[in-house]
Amino acid sequence: MYFVLLYYKYVEIKDPKEFRDAHFTLCERLGLKGRIIISKEGINGTVEGLKENTSEYVAAMLADSRFADMDFKESTGTGSLFPKLTVKVRSEIVTLGTGTVSGEFKKGKYVEPDELQKWYDDGRDFVVVDMRNDYEQAVGHFENSVLMPVGNFKEIPSVINQFADLKDKTVVSVCTGGVRCEKATGFLIDKGFTDVHQLHGGMVRYLEKHPGKKFKGSLYVFDGRVVVNYDSPDQHTVIGTCNQCGTASEKYINCNNIECHKHVISCDVCISDGGFCSNTCKNSSEKAIQKSSTLQITPQTTP
Repeated sequence: MYFVLLYYKYVEIKDPKEFRDAHFTLCERLGLKGRIIISKEGINGTVEGLKENTSEYVAAMLADSRFADMDFKESTGTGSLFPKLTVKVRSEIVTLGTGTVSGEFKKGKYVEPDELQKWYDDGRDFVVVDMRNDYEQAVGHFENSVLMPVGNFKEIPSVINQFADLKDKTVVSVCTGGVRCEKATGFLIDKGFTDVHQLHGGMVRYLEKHPGKKFKGSLYVFDGRVVVNYDSPDQHTVIGTCNQCGTASEKYINCNNIECHKHVISCDVCISDGGFCSNTCKNSSEKAIQKSSTLQITPQTTP
């Protein structure tokens, strides 16, 4: 049986290149596939492998004092969610563009999934701020949350001034597994936000404990599954809509217009109709095909 591990830890790694090489050797020996980012500020990874191998990997990581308290989120895999193993050294384990942080960097207070649900149940005054990309938000998010209008995490610094009215509110930063919302809390504090929290373990941990509650839709994941649904069919609400026609859907495509290739939700009908993100792209692509089919090649003449 295959399992997927999602994990991260902000901790000092003095020689990322040396650590990367040894880590790649470990993962390759265990037959793991996935994506791992190594930086001076820590590690961020998602890997898939056979149960006995992911268990050995977890044990090896926890035996290292730097990662002894690292939270591994485990889910069922298929054995084919990643095409290969990549372990890369980057300047940040998730790119915000504000510089590398230290293991003890300034950040918000953790709020546990059970505590957040209690806040909802008690009617506490707080605001959930979704730090994920817009295409992730489109298929699922917390009720009444503030959705950061970004296509990439590193764009948050350029839009944060739009949310100055939240500076004196109780803010809960959220993302898939915690790595982005943790770094974002430090950025919010630097920008003058006064009561900043982070959902500990991210949406994954909340959904494991409270499916069908305040998170609506499905969770976008960066592997072959694309979306994961935690609640039961009778509880589930599809909030995603086809980017082209507006029909309810949770299927993603990359627009078939080669000049666009935007990653969007599409319905079965629009997928079968060519797989475009919009009528504009569909019409543009059809015109390009028509133009190509009517082009005539003029034979060259010999001088």
